Parts: sequence; structure tokens; C-alpha cells
Amino acid sequence: MQYFVSVIDDRSNSGTPDEMVAIDAFNDRLQADGHWVFAAGLSDPSTATVIDNRGGEPLFTDGPFLESKEFLAGFWIIEAPDLDVALKLAAEGSLHCNRKVEVRPFL
Repeated sequence: MQYFVSVIDDRSNSGTPDEMVAIDAFNDRLQADGHWVFAAGLSDPSTATVIDNRGGEPLFTDGPFLESKEFLAGFWIIEAPDLDVALKLAAEGSLHCNRKVEVRPFL
């Protein structure tokens, strides 16, 4: 089963050099162990554009969006036989990136 592991950040940096080395090593291990599907970091929320279609016409709003103190900083999509393994991998990823993560199974 595949799981979406989102990396939640509450600061506006892209990670220290040590964190990036640790994340790269973790990614290499995920690949070697067959858990890797895809991963990516995301640019700062100030680069975001939100599109709201509720009025029948798209309304485009550029960031930054100050209402939120936390934002999606990156993600992994992993393959794991069950939720317990996915949670264990996500906990390890959280240690490597020094950030909170959320785990959600795909439907």
C-alpha cells in the first residue's frame, strides 16, 4: 500500500545543510529497501497561488498566506506493507528532517 508522508514546517527555511545530508541518506535507504515511490521538497509558501472556483469564475490569490503558522514543506510517497511500517518509516524521516510529519494512506 502507498502512503503520503507530508512534512510540516513552521519556519521559513529550507533546512540546514546537515538536515539535507540526513534527508538524502534517508531517501537512499528508502530506495534501497524498496519503500521509495517519490519525494520532493516544496518552495516557500510565499510562492504559492491559490485558485478558488466557488463563484463560478476562478479567483487567483498569490501568497504569502499569513493565516497559517504551519505549511507543507515537502513530502514522501512511500510503499509499505501496512500502516505500522509506514509510521515507523515516517518517524525516522521526521528525525532526519527535524520536522513534524503526517501519514495518510492513499484510497
